[in-house]
Amino acid sequence: MRILGIDPGLNRTGYGVLQMQGQRLHYEASGTIRVPRGTLPERLKVLFDSVSEVARQARADVAVVEIVFVNVNPQSTLLLGQARGAVIAALVAAGLPVAEYSALQLKKAVVGWGRASKAQMQDMVMRLLALPGQPGPDAADALGLAICHAHAQQSCAALGATAPAARGVAPNRGGALSAAQLRGMRSRGGRLIG
Repeated sequence: MRILGIDPGLNRTGYGVLQMQGQRLHYEASGTIRVPRGTLPERLKVLFDSVSEVARQARADVAVVEIVFVNVNPQSTLLLGQARGAVIAALVAAGLPVAEYSALQLKKAVVGWGRASKAQMQDMVMRLLALPGQPGPDAADALGLAICHAHAQQSCAALGATAPAARGVAPNRGGALSAAQLRGMRSRGGRLIG
């Protein structure tokens, strides 16, 4: 399964592509989309077009996007939400199912601690994927999202559970669990129960 992770942002959006083969994760690509200054509609269009191109080139089976948290500044939260909406629209338009995880879930899955710093995320992503150097902070978060999703898939497989589909219009090619579906689940007798 090929997993495309996206860390949305209005100025910089990170992306990362991993190939999951059994229990192994293989790094494919990562980078940062830099959105130039301009009006909000112009910036959202650049973001939509750029993510559409990344999705086309990635040939992924599923996309994973970070869930927006509420900032102290409501204007920042609103702008981030609009950027996230453009990203999700681009992914769905590309025919990808979309799974979502919070920053807390991401950090717990990759670092083991929900309050990990950006530097800790970069270091752990580098180690887990055996990269020759640290990826940028946005790319590291995107790769971390892909790792988080791969771990969720592996956990479901180990439990003998069939993972429900990620939200989206594409057929379920990877059995993705959304963040909402993962929250509060537990296992009994080898099966997931809500």
